[in-house]
Amino acid sequence: MTALLRMTMLNTNQTVSYSESYQNFKSSRQGIIMKMQDLHGKVAVITGASSGIGEASARLLVAEGMRVVLAARRQDRLQKLARELGEAALVAPTDLSNPEDVIRLFDTAKMQFGGVDLLFNNAGLGYNAPFADSKPQEWQEMIEANLYGVLRCTHAAIPLLRGRPGAMISTVSSVGGRYGLPGWSVYNATKFAVVGFHDALRKELGPEGIRVALIEPGAVWTEWGFNVPAESMRERRQALDALHPEDVAQALVYSFAQPPHVLVEEILVRPVKQIVP
Repeated sequence: MTALLRMTMLNTNQTVSYSESYQNFKSSRQGIIMKMQDLHGKVAVITGASSGIGEASARLLVAEGMRVVLAARRQDRLQKLARELGEAALVAPTDLSNPEDVIRLFDTAKMQFGGVDLLFNNAGLGYNAPFADSKPQEWQEMIEANLYGVLRCTHAAIPLLRGRPGAMISTVSSVGGRYGLPGWSVYNATKFAVVGFHDALRKELGPEGIRVALIEPGAVWTEWGFNVPAESMRERRQALDALHPEDVAQALVYSFAQPPHVLVEEILVRPVKQIVP
């Protein structure tokens, strides 16, 4: 059972299965706390694991008993995190813009663990600028990280996800994948593309039992956001009481820990004070 939610009959110490408790609920109408999947021993590949949402997700998944492959470019940060997490963590320095790095990442996961239960496409970046003033080099970086990185990792992961009950591809999109924002037009374009890709992919992989899900965060206290003065970003996040990376990590675990036949397709999670977008 997960550390988040466990199923027990109220006022007893009896632990029951999901199907047993459902029957008990129908017959007795007693309160039931829903059982989630036991995540112990499952394997996750996490991109962008060196900071922010990826780092927080690695910690929470390991706390749930999972093994994690930590992928990012900043090897020193990955190694520091792996030392904290212990034997459950494997460091895999990866530049997602390099197709050979991506192949090596999933070859490593296959060799070490035999397969993958969760691909968490978390790496991404955004440059702020009115489109008329934006730089093609920055377009390219956003498209590489936010779209091509997702495509490469997802393509390489699918063979390792097949045949594993409850397997999931979960990708961090954004509220910017639902709403256009001035100054973020190319970033919005990459995230709208991710949303469309996942909708089609869900229909392709669902019949095989592979779940395809999106998490769409609003403002989060992370390193994300180039070309915005640090003080302006800090003030905005402070005013909104922005999410912490751990909040988004909890959304990931909630989604992944559902029973294998259950798909939480999209989670839009934002600070309660963030009324726009």
